[in-house]
Amino acid sequence: MGLLSKIAVDITPLRISRDYRLLFFGQLISFFGTMMTFIVVPVQMYQITGSSLHVGMLGAAEFVPMFFMAFWGGALADSVDRRRILRITEIGLTLTTGILLLNALLPNPQFWVLYVAVGIHAGFAGLQRPSFEALIPKLVPAKHMAAVASLNFLRFEVGFIGAPILGGFIIAGYGAAAAYAIDTLTFAASLVAVFMISRVPVPKGARKAGLRSIVDGFSYAVNRQELLGTYVVDMVAMFFGMPKALFPALAYSFGAGASVGFYYAAIAVGALVATFTSGWTRVINRHGLMVVFAACGWGLGIVFFGLAESFYLGLFFLGVAGFSDTISGVFRQTIWNQTVPDRFRGRLAGIEMISFMSGPLLADVESGVVAYFTNPKISIVSGGVLAVLGVILCALILPGFVRYDGREGIKIKELEDAEAERSSE
Repeated sequence: MGLLSKIAVDITPLRISRDYRLLFFGQLISFFGTMMTFIVVPVQMYQITGSSLHVGMLGAAEFVPMFFMAFWGGALADSVDRRRILRITEIGLTLTTGILLLNALLPNPQFWVLYVAVGIHAGFAGLQRPSFEALIPKLVPAKHMAAVASLNFLRFEVGFIGAPILGGFIIAGYGAAAAYAIDTLTFAASLVAVFMISRVPVPKGARKAGLRSIVDGFSYAVNRQELLGTYVVDMVAMFFGMPKALFPALAYSFGAGASVGFYYAAIAVGALVATFTSGWTRVINRHGLMVVFAACGWGLGIVFFGLAESFYLGLFFLGVAGFSDTISGVFRQTIWNQTVPDRFRGRLAGIEMISFMSGPLLADVESGVVAYFTNPKISIVSGGVLAVLGVILCALILPGFVRYDGREGIKIKELEDAEAERSSE
């Protein structure tokens, strides 16, 4: 029992914080529906166009609005009521799924509507995520941030495992409209949660949202290697090593078109294993070094996935990649939540979102283009190799990130928060 308690996922944040419980379970339910849409949109695009390039360009349609709105969302999160932003954006996300549903119900669904809808969805998500992430350190003490990171990944993984599999069978048996309808209904849980949480005061010394505050946040982030490393390493690993735009084509090549969701789910299964055994992460302080090791593990998993000659062996290596990516994510989130002062939390959460979303979205374009000129296997293997090499190069360029010690990070945050408190008096 003693060993189990040391390695099992820590649920302390759920026990001690009512508002965190509301957000966790509300997002858990709605995210399940969102992940069905996540798998159904590219499959529907592939069905309409028959092109992996079109599927890949969905990433570009999402990236542009997400990139700009995440910066603005971060500035707003540091200057206005974060709860209000969550409410407005959650309503917007629900309506966007409704657009997908209406398009799917047409006799001839239009592929351009998919581009528009995912772009609008990404914009609302870019506005929302900084406020969501900035709220968490105000709801749960800093010493439990590793547990929060693990629980957040658990929430993602539940959606990533069940929803893509279910979504793949639903679109094969009942069509895209059925999946979009389920997604729309699941938003009820997250809407209830964001309307029930307590108000969190705007940080003291907060600057009015605008270009100057965005620049200040960006300047703060790039001048701290431990933060810069979390952004750059993940972007490099995902940009080269995330081949999800090729999943529909690969599934059809194995004669398993309805099983395309298993590719998405395999990553989440590996991630779930990492999450349920993540208790050991709370005693590790060399967070930057662990991010580097784990990101390299992701790239190697993708290399072997690309080399796999069977559908099921490919799933296994995707699971290995997912395990590694979650370990990387746990330590990256711990660095963010333990070290960023409250007055910058929203703006840096926007940068965080850009870092972990840009890689996968741009990877859709990269993998789709390389596959178009070569083939999916070459695209996947070469991407995995470049991911590993890129991470190693980042580690060499950012030695302060590799040397980072979490105990020092907590001290820095405490000192900066105390200084901001004094200056606002």
